[in-house]
Amino acid sequence: MSKTLNRRDFIKTTSATTIGVATVASGITLTTFADTNKTPVTNEKRWGMLIDTNKLSEVDIDGMVSACQKEQGWGSEVHSTGSQKPGWIKKLKVKDKATGRISNLALMCQHCEEPPCVDVCPTNASMKREDGIVLVDKHLCIGCRYCMMACPYDARSFVHETLSNQKEHMPRGKGTVESCTMCVHKVDKGGIPACVASANSDAVIFGDLYDASSKINQTLKTVQSAQIRADLNLNTGVRYSGL
Repeated sequence: MSKTLNRRDFIKTTSATTIGVATVASGITLTTFADTNKTPVTNEKRWGMLIDTNKLSEVDIDGMVSACQKEQGWGSEVHSTGSQKPGWIKKLKVKDKATGRISNLALMCQHCEEPPCVDVCPTNASMKREDGIVLVDKHLCIGCRYCMMACPYDARSFVHETLSNQKEHMPRGKGTVESCTMCVHKVDKGGIPACVASANSDAVIFGDLYDASSKINQTLKTVQSAQIRADLNLNTGVRYSGL
């Protein structure tokens, strides 16, 4: 999915969409990953991502989207219409009105410290781990889509059709909501998100925001960065430079 937005409007606004009945695919064990993590998840870490828009081309972002689709198994829905198709990562074009400069942007769940999606979820399906990763427990999701309406980044998708050939680590179900998991199944094993692995290592940096020795921490100390909709004080885990 690709959109072109005005830079100022984009940074200050962004939102989502509507209610249904969840029917999770039978025979699938849905997990929250935290339960399978051998290393305790604590608030001593805060996983985050720094995306340098100056170093990402459209092709690079397409590669990030493809890597996410391949890793998580979305993108091959055949019965969903254009607006119904899932988009865990979106490719956006942001135009600076003054200069006309266009930045390419990869937008996914921003993994907010104070996630609005968690606040409005009536079943606690939307949750934030101690390390800052925001997830949807599909055992609990009833498909009300309040979280989609609350998300200022339009970063969540609703599954409109029955799915097959799902990934073992990422079961999906018709009538449930989903979004970027920051590839928590890989992170919990010491890996990095698939989208990060697909991009130039300097263009997208993943790591522990709290770790003073981490590349992301050190880079954030030396470059100007921004949070999308910083005015909402959500303290996002995903940051951008070059905007």
